[in-house]
Amino acid sequence: MKKQKSRIAYGLITAFILLLNIVAWNSTGFCDWYIAHIFPIWVNTWGRVTGLFPFSVGEWLIAAGLLILSVAVVLGLLWAAAGIMKIFAKKTVLGRVIRFVKGYYRFFAWTVLIVCLIMTLNCFILYHASTFSEHYFGEEKEEYTLEELIAVYNMVAENCNRLAEQMERDETGMVVYMGSTGSLGDAAYGEQLRDTADQCRKLMQQLGQEYEQLDGWYPRPKAMLFSDFMCQQHMQGYYFPFSMEANYNDVMHILNIPSTMCHELAHLRGYIYEDEANFIGYLACVQSEDAFIEYAGYLSVLNYLYNDLYKAWQTERTAYEAAMEKIHPVAVSEQVWEDNTFVSDEEWERINGKALIDTETVDKAADILVDANLKVNGVSDGKISYSRVVKLLLQYYCPQ
Repeated sequence: MKKQKSRIAYGLITAFILLLNIVAWNSTGFCDWYIAHIFPIWVNTWGRVTGLFPFSVGEWLIAAGLLILSVAVVLGLLWAAAGIMKIFAKKTVLGRVIRFVKGYYRFFAWTVLIVCLIMTLNCFILYHASTFSEHYFGEEKEEYTLEELIAVYNMVAENCNRLAEQMERDETGMVVYMGSTGSLGDAAYGEQLRDTADQCRKLMQQLGQEYEQLDGWYPRPKAMLFSDFMCQQHMQGYYFPFSMEANYNDVMHILNIPSTMCHELAHLRGYIYEDEANFIGYLACVQSEDAFIEYAGYLSVLNYLYNDLYKAWQTERTAYEAAMEKIHPVAVSEQVWEDNTFVSDEEWERINGKALIDTETVDKAADILVDANLKVNGVSDGKISYSRVVKLLLQYYCPQ
């Protein structure tokens, strides 16, 4: 009777998960309602609980999941061995092992079901909601001119050139940052020092005054213990739907950190698409009065704009040359390009020197997983969607 009730409960939850996904794929209105009214509950409850811990809870949940999976594989091999030996007597030691294996697999099946439910509630539904552009920009222009692209690029490049000169640097030229003095200035430096994570939370809340869906409480972004492994994946941060946390790679170049924090916090407001999170992270950072965070914001989109200009030069040479007669791209300073890096050479040498798996292998595997996840959730161009932040920048700076 107990087993029958368990099976019925399992079946009902499975049906509920399937129903949620079917409705999400077919109703943008439902997804928008869910993000506005239900999704914030998980952030404001479970997110506050995990926020009490100084370390990434999600990172350890992933480790626990890998352990559970590994045990399931080992026990499966034991079960297979017992089947081959045809020893199933309950009074034998092996018989007790078989009973334990069956119990573990019931636990494993429930764990997989809970993972599917959490992923549906905190990730999959979000992929089918209205976009940031649809919420706040309305109907977009069918196309943008090369002149408009160059104008936005120039604005970003000019700000990067200007702010690079304001950075405090060590003897090697690396940017150093001690934090913000806040509104009280240098006289209160000791007591008013705020770290980057808290500043980014406030910047996101400030952005929420203009964009309603971004309004609300934000947890403190946390550095990941396995940041070296993140570097091997060329990943700057993770949003963990299991713990409602924003996590970042603290081994990467320091100028990547502010925009990454804001990017991951944007996911906690229901913006799951990477291009949207990139754009929101940019907006949050460039509104800062702190030159370091502002510089980090402009740097976060420089490559995307530069790459799109380069593609235009390659594929639309005549149009590009015509645009150049009206507006010429700004030259980015050598210092900016030096600052515009993912991980320093010294850190790469250290990471690769102790890596258990070759970085190229890890990076390829990560790309395949990320690309597959995006395509499964309806993002047809997969990881290429990361560069669509340029379209959002053009919509923002070149409205109809």
